[in-house]
Amino acid sequence: MSAIFPKWTNRLPLMVIIGGLLVGGALVAGAWYYLTPKYSRVGYKPIQPVAFSHNTHVGQLGLDCRYCHHDVEKSWYSNVPSSATCMNCHNQVLKDDPRLALIRKSAETGEPVPWVQVHRVPDYVYFNHSVHVNRGVSCVECHGRIDQMEEVYHDQPLSMTFCLDCHRHPETKLRPPDKITDLGWQPDSPEKQREFGLKALENWKVESLQNCSACHR
Repeated sequence: MSAIFPKWTNRLPLMVIIGGLLVGGALVAGAWYYLTPKYSRVGYKPIQPVAFSHNTHVGQLGLDCRYCHHDVEKSWYSNVPSSATCMNCHNQVLKDDPRLALIRKSAETGEPVPWVQVHRVPDYVYFNHSVHVNRGVSCVECHGRIDQMEEVYHDQPLSMTFCLDCHRHPETKLRPPDKITDLGWQPDSPEKQREFGLKALENWKVESLQNCSACHR
């Protein structure tokens, strides 16, 4: 005697195909969003081995970014300051503070402080800090208001879209060289910014590259 199946089983293959497409689409959409830098990196704020307040050092005391990150104008990377740089001040200021014990030990032994990297781009992306800084791009464009952060966190997605948006309209981002590390600086108006930006593009010979090989080498 042959088995009798309900009529709805005739639609079963179609239902399986449609279900598979829906599940597959949901997985792709989820990966597309949740595995992008915008989601996985923005807001990232690791616990550092020594608490360091940029708000105190930069926002209140007025330290220039380049005092600690002194390679940013001449190198592709922005260096993490050595403990010797810290001790230039802290051999007098808070010199016995227990919070700085690891800094003092590092300065004495030469063993670097194991800072946790916050900002990063994928290994297949080439980014040159000096090229951007020397052509009028401020730290704030990629790192946000570092001068107001008690603990540094990842402020911008640093994704391909983020970079291309700037490269397509660099005149909206460029600023006078003496305002590069003045993170709170604002142009008088959008019109003034555009006027300055267009002149800077020409005078500084800014190459706003958009070809693949500019970043993927």
